[in-house]
Amino acid sequence: MDKQGSITVVSLFSGCGGMDLGFSGGFEFLGKKYKKTNFDIIWANEINTAACNTYRKNIGAHIIEGDIRETIAALPETADLVIGGFPCQDISINGKMTGIKGKQSSLYTFLVEAVKKIQPKMFIAENVKGLLLKTNAASLQKVLEDFNALGFNVTYKLYHAADYGVPQTRERVFIVGTREDVHQFIPPSPVCKKYITVKEAIGDLETLSPDEQFSHIWSYANKSAEQGNRRLIADRPGYTIRAECHGNIQFHYSLPRRISMREAARIQSFPDTFLFQSKLRETERQIGNAVPPVLAWHIANAAQNSITGNQYAPK
Repeated sequence: MDKQGSITVVSLFSGCGGMDLGFSGGFEFLGKKYKKTNFDIIWANEINTAACNTYRKNIGAHIIEGDIRETIAALPETADLVIGGFPCQDISINGKMTGIKGKQSSLYTFLVEAVKKIQPKMFIAENVKGLLLKTNAASLQKVLEDFNALGFNVTYKLYHAADYGVPQTRERVFIVGTREDVHQFIPPSPVCKKYITVKEAIGDLETLSPDEQFSHIWSYANKSAEQGNRRLIADRPGYTIRAECHGNIQFHYSLPRRISMREAARIQSFPDTFLFQSKLRETERQIGNAVPPVLAWHIANAAQNSITGNQYAPK
């Protein structure tokens, strides 16, 4: 931490900035304010140009565009925290199921390298629920072994986003490692006794005309035999927003169309002030790949508690 009390952060595989927004705080979602944290993201990396454009617009100009294999040489020498949602295509049940041997998910090794080089007080890695499947047991064990070998106390937990105020049935694994001189990381407790429904999240957008700047645009793809045929249920949280739907994103609960990108962003808990700098398909990919900012905010506060020793008390 620096003299002003800020906690420095290095972010890998940053995407459009969902996780980074959550760790920064200072935003509002569905009328609830998520206060600013003490985290200061000093370096971020993403390979996708469109995602970088969105990140710069909403998070900051500190993101470096490029392949992590090359940009890792430019890592800061020190930081308090390293975060990243390493690629999940080879681990997801909707992917190739090749585990960390796959071309994309093997990139987790660069998170390990970043932690080894920086020696932060803590690291946080995010991935899909599929990492916990029996078929990926060897992959999970290898990831944990690689981080443990660096001398960190490593734990992992499956989180259900709806438990934390995200109107979506999204489950994700967070792997957390703390240095021996840092307080134990205590996972944040669920805050929702009653889940936010999809109608509560996007109902006010039903009468809104298409608005490209606001990303209230939607795919006109015909029904597909493979994916994207589910219709949202108004009084339940939304289904998991996926990145690779190829336009076959889920249908609105009452309107004769697929949901818009702004509606998908709401289901992912992005504030309306977060503006995507891309067309429909790239925006769909950015939203689906993102960590829900509201879930990330709760993880961030628990991490801040661990690093500073202050009590985590979400409000």
